[in-house]
Amino acid sequence: MPTSRRRRPALPQALAAAALLVPLATACSSSDGSGGSADGQRLRVAMAFPPAQAMSPYGDDAVTLSRLAVVEGLTALDRNGDAKPALATSWKRDNDRTWSFTLRDAVFQDGQKLEAPAAARSLRAADEASPRPRVLSDTRLLVTTPDARTVRISTKTPDPLLPQRLANPSLAVLSEAAYEGGGVNPAGHATGPFTLTKVDGAVGATLRRNDTYWGKKAQAPGVDVKFVADGTARANALRTGSVDVAEYVPISQASLLGDGLVHEFPSARTNGLSLNTGRGVFADPAMRAAAREAIDSAALVKGVYEGRADTAQGLLGPGVPWAAAARTAPTDRAEAAGEEQVAKTEQIVLATYTNRPELPEVATVVQQQLTARGFTVKQVVRDYAQLEADALAGRYDAFIQARNTLLDTADPASYLASDFTCDGSFNISQLCDERVDAAVDEAAGLAATDARHRAEMAAEARVLGTDALVPLLHERFVQGYDDGRVRGVSLDPMERTLITADTRVG
Repeated sequence: MPTSRRRRPALPQALAAAALLVPLATACSSSDGSGGSADGQRLRVAMAFPPAQAMSPYGDDAVTLSRLAVVEGLTALDRNGDAKPALATSWKRDNDRTWSFTLRDAVFQDGQKLEAPAAARSLRAADEASPRPRVLSDTRLLVTTPDARTVRISTKTPDPLLPQRLANPSLAVLSEAAYEGGGVNPAGHATGPFTLTKVDGAVGATLRRNDTYWGKKAQAPGVDVKFVADGTARANALRTGSVDVAEYVPISQASLLGDGLVHEFPSARTNGLSLNTGRGVFADPAMRAAAREAIDSAALVKGVYEGRADTAQGLLGPGVPWAAAARTAPTDRAEAAGEEQVAKTEQIVLATYTNRPELPEVATVVQQQLTARGFTVKQVVRDYAQLEADALAGRYDAFIQARNTLLDTADPASYLASDFTCDGSFNISQLCDERVDAAVDEAAGLAATDARHRAEMAAEARVLGTDALVPLLHERFVQGYDDGRVRGVSLDPMERTLITADTRVG
């Protein structure tokens, strides 16, 4: 099959796939607590990822809860990734390790009043969870309550990003009833504009408007969710009118849907080629430089992503709007090995995963580009769960991944530390460079936003100078909805919001 185009499903088969979603077209009755439709039309949403942990906020399901406007934390994030008030109206830094947060007047969806002990209980439960939420992988929280309206949080080491960290959906604040029975159940016990009333395993979920919400009331009376892993089925459900919103429309379907149903925008996700600096061919910086020279980002964007992506600019792309102005040139790059030297190397193993539909095709094009430079390349393509342990253990020479650079704290400091430092927990390239570690440490310790951003771009230059990761492109997100009838869908580069209080039909 040519690498420049993706095989399109035959339209009759594609439409048949949408039949899986027909039940969404049926209005829910109010007998299940979902809310009626007398004061507006319920939203019908197709989401890509079913719950993996029964909607526990301590794993990836937390993002689903956030994207459906169910949960909230003490803080939220603005478009620049800075902290803004949510359940806390204000905060101050008491000393280099302690912050105090003042709570707003609010009630939980079960009618309990929000007070400091409840917020503290939620933060302690997250801190003590096993496994712990990824956002807390590098810190511990000591939480106290000086009075009913104040939550005081201390960390073992200075953490200037604590307000941003607290906006992570895994640190959502829930009522006492959420923790009964030894687990954690956000259904009916959160504070967001919508209340989760029912979860049907990996099939769907039902939400109703939270009429006691402290902020702007939701304009839709409720949301009916179907979890649909197949991207073609999600796209066809949107095309046939079975859903109002379909998240993560595959690139292969975007042009078929047309501009009225497709909304693309820059993301904080960078697709990169991680090169194993610890062993094998790419332990040699000259070979990494040769691999970097072989990559043609524009060809990937045009051929695989059909122009719906941005060419590689660095570790941070257009979804991180301040990055371009602060970017500096990579430092201390090695000279690339010559063609004869490359041709003498052993076969390299290039791995990627099937969970993101474009990556296998990216791997094929990258294999061709590396081969043209003289490398001998073998591909390994599997489900991500089958690859992660080997990738983290450094068993592949090269690994292609799509990485959200703002995932945990909405600031790239945590991404730089986890992916590129000697002790990083997600260091697929096996990089250990004291100059990189020093640059990342400097950035992580700065409280002033502008100064931290400049230091982060200096750290980016250090990382790029090692060629431990070759940026391939920056993804754009493609969300699906009819802009002639659906309003208020959030196009969020950080992937934390989708349905909001403003989302409505009509």
